[in-house]
Amino acid sequence: MENQEIRLTQFSEGSGCGCKIPPAVLDSILANRKSVDLMDPKLLVGNSSKDDAAVYQISDDLAMINSVDFFTPIVDDAFDFGRIAAANALSDVFAMGGKPVFANAILSWPVEKIDPLLAGVVLEGGREICHLAGIPLAGGHSITAKDPIFGFSVNGIVHPNNIKTNMGAREGDLIFITKPLGIGVLATALKRDKIKSEDYVNMIQYATQINSIGKDFGHLDFVHAMTDVTGFGILGHLVEMAEGAKLTARIQGSSIPLIDGVQEYISQFIFPDNTYRNWNAYSSKSEGIIGMELVKFCDPQTNGGLLVAVDPEFQKEFEFVLENLEQKAWLIGEFQSLSAISIKVF
Repeated sequence: MENQEIRLTQFSEGSGCGCKIPPAVLDSILANRKSVDLMDPKLLVGNSSKDDAAVYQISDDLAMINSVDFFTPIVDDAFDFGRIAAANALSDVFAMGGKPVFANAILSWPVEKIDPLLAGVVLEGGREICHLAGIPLAGGHSITAKDPIFGFSVNGIVHPNNIKTNMGAREGDLIFITKPLGIGVLATALKRDKIKSEDYVNMIQYATQINSIGKDFGHLDFVHAMTDVTGFGILGHLVEMAEGAKLTARIQGSSIPLIDGVQEYISQFIFPDNTYRNWNAYSSKSEGIIGMELVKFCDPQTNGGLLVAVDPEFQKEFEFVLENLEQKAWLIGEFQSLSAISIKVF
């Protein structure tokens, strides 16, 4: 079996964060989560909210962050699959305003169908991202199963005062996003053999870009809330932020950035099936999304950017931080007082 003949994306129906359990199904699975809500007072962030990671207080000035994230291949190249899965897993810690300290790998591999040596290449991709993030890949666990799956369990640290949940937005806060959208569309184009080489390069660039900027945002008091955009699309994650803060998000649709080339694929109706899954889950909580705009709002992202709620009085200071750290971000809207609709698009 020659490695170059293997297309990892052909071994599973979903790919990347697009293979998440549908929101409605997940809600039914977690229906009784509040019955065990925060039984330990040191569990600062647990299963009572739909946040990116759990946070447990160790001392007055130290809390531990833990998250688990894994998925099926979003690209055919084993090394890039490992890099993307690793960067995506680390993002959960950065989205809480924290710093990852080590990771353990989670690997499922169909050893009868795919050369086990390729699993080693996947691990090398994950190890490279850990090296770039300055943390060790400390260990892991592996099984044999029909689908290739890879991801991390990540442990991080944060000062309790610096924790950024997805529920902390305040009325008037500005909403920024740190990456353009469209990774799900490009991954679908790849799976259908429709992607252009330059668009594949763009996809890999954004999908492997580590969201380490979240650690820096954790130190900013005027950043009130944060989350990363993943499998539920920007619409789903905006709904979680708005509902968690009991506010409404007013979004300027034309300000939401797309990766170069993505619109061309949308025009050809190339996008993930789970785009409709997200639309069915969240359309009733939004208004103003017209026609094919739903693809932009519901495209499942893998290692997407951070959504950041910023005090409007400190907009210039926030933009100065972005400039100093050479981080791009787009202003896409603001949080307003609660209305009947969670997301209003104009």
